Amino acid sequence: MRHSVLLGILTGAALLVAFAETGVAQIDMQQGIAAQSGAVTGRSRQDAVAAMRSSGLAVVPADFAQLRLAPGFLLSLNVLDDSDFVGTFRIDEQGNIALPVLGTLHVAGETVSEARIQIGKVLLDNKILKDPQVDLSIIEYSAPEVTILGEVASPGKYPLLAPRKLVDVLALAGGTTIAAGNEVQITPSDANAAPVLVHYSRASNPKAIEDAIVHPGDIVQVKRAGIVYVLGAVTRPGGYVMQEEGTLTVLQAISLADGTTVAASTGTVYLLRKNADGSEVDIALPYKKMTQGKSADMRLRATDVLYVPTSAIKMVLSQEILASAVTASIYAAAIH
Repeated sequence: MRHSVLLGILTGAALLVAFAETGVAQIDMQQGIAAQSGAVTGRSRQDAVAAMRSSGLAVVPADFAQLRLAPGFLLSLNVLDDSDFVGTFRIDEQGNIALPVLGTLHVAGETVSEARIQIGKVLLDNKILKDPQVDLSIIEYSAPEVTILGEVASPGKYPLLAPRKLVDVLALAGGTTIAAGNEVQITPSDANAAPVLVHYSRASNPKAIEDAIVHPGDIVQVKRAGIVYVLGAVTRPGGYVMQEEGTLTVLQAISLADGTTVAASTGTVYLLRKNADGSEVDIALPYKKMTQGKSADMRLRATDVLYVPTSAIKMVLSQEILASAVTASIYAAAIH
């Protein structure tokens, strides 16, 4: 009897799990609100940038001084009291600039300040000037970017001139969404470097993740939280995100679904779990004993499906109660 009743339910549940694995699941209305908010944030940022460009204004980023020179940059050089070292110089593919008299200097990977010191030292070492006063600035540059993907408000590529903390980088994309899990993967631009997995969630202590640094060219991916489905005789059946620390128990899941209905049979609930090898297992759980503290609450896994069965007797009783309520209302209205 139990298996025949559950057969149709588990078939539908398996389809829901498949949706969860492909990232297509309607979780909560709040996610839609968060996504709309993120879209507005993204549009506002784009509008602000467009307005800045059209007005001819240029805003120097706070970390511009840490920008590392790279091939293609155009530099402006002005050495006081020596017109031979005045002009613009493009960094070639090897990371060098060709200067009169001095020849080629390798400046790629240095900041403007470091390159300025190097030029001054070469002028001094070659006894061209006793006290060289070097002015070096960037005229043109291609800003290195960081790619932010996954559960953020506005995924995409963002300028990143220098290494920054993970929390600051996520803020560039409008922060994480309500569907974000507790893991962020940082893939370095260096193909030889291994990806770094950072435990990150709203419940974490910010100081614990301050050591996570993102470098220009990196790819940051905020992974989606796991989803648990609660179906059957609950007030609000559907999928629920395993937020914060990524954990959810049976009692917590049913609580998120606003509890069981009057028609629910609360003695035993059923769990459909998909194993790593693709097989499925049906587990009977003593829900009533869990609520009474007589049995340990069980931790759920992502894509688990909880099913709360109904009781035919309770269904009849609930219908009789509703019918009595309707009769009483009619009777009260008649005597008035």
